[in-house]
Amino acid sequence: MSSALIAVVAGVGPGTGAAVARKFSSLYPVVCLARNPDNYNDLVKEINGNGGKAIGISTDISDSSSVKAAFSKIGDEFGKDYSLAAAIFNASGGFVRKPFLELTEDEFQTPLNVSARGAFLFSQATLPLLLNATSKSKHPPSLIFTGATASVKGSALMASFATGKWAVRSLSQSLAREFGPKGVHVSHAIIDGVIDIPRTKEWLKDAGPDAKISAEGIADAYWHLHTQPRTAFTWEVDIRPAVEKW
Repeated sequence: MSSALIAVVAGVGPGTGAAVARKFSSLYPVVCLARNPDNYNDLVKEINGNGGKAIGISTDISDSSSVKAAFSKIGDEFGKDYSLAAAIFNASGGFVRKPFLELTEDEFQTPLNVSARGAFLFSQATLPLLLNATSKSKHPPSLIFTGATASVKGSALMASFATGKWAVRSLSQSLAREFGPKGVHVSHAIIDGVIDIPRTKEWLKDAGPDAKISAEGIADAYWHLHTQPRTAFTWEVDIRPAVEKW
C-alpha cells in the first residue's frame, strides 16, 4: 500500500482508545497499540468487519525497543513510505491513590515510564511521519494527547499519577509550539471526570444519567481537533460532564 496515510492510537482499551480508533477508521486505516492484545483484538475484527482497515500490535509504549518494533511492523503492513494523518497517545499507567510518604519508588516511577517516557517515545516515532503528511493529508496531521484532571490539579494522595500527567501536558505544549508552525497540529485533552465504560458501570450510580463522560463524545472532540484548519488550531481542550464540579 504505497504512500498510505494512516492513524495510530497508543493505549487502546474498551473506552477512549476504542472509540477514537472507531472514529478515525471512518477515513483512515487504523493501527491499535496496546500491551495486551485482548484490548484490541475484538476492536480490530469489528472495524475490519464493518469495511474499515485495522491492525493491532502488542506494544509496551514505555520501552524504546518495543516502540521501534511496532513502527517497523506498521511499515511492513502499509509500505515503508507510509505517513501519519493522526497519532493519538491515550496510554496511561500507575494510577495509585496513596499517601506520599507511603509511595514506593516503583509506584512513583511507573506513571513516569508509561505517561512521560511513553509520550516521549511515541512522539519521536510519530512526528517525522506526521511531518511527511503535511502536503498529503486533507486535514492537518495531528498529534493528540489524552490528559486527565491530574494534568492540571495535583490532588492529595495522587502525587505519582499527577507527576506523570503534568509531564505529558508540558511535553505536548512544547511540541505544539515547535511543530505547529511546521503544519502539525499538537493538542492536549483534559478528561475531567469518569469515562462511561464497562469497568465504571457501578460508579456514580446515584448521580444521574449525565454524570459520566461518553467515550464516543471524547472521540468526536478528537476528530474536531484533527479537522481544524491551520488558521484555527486548538492546543488544549477540557472535557467533562455537565454536572461535574470543577
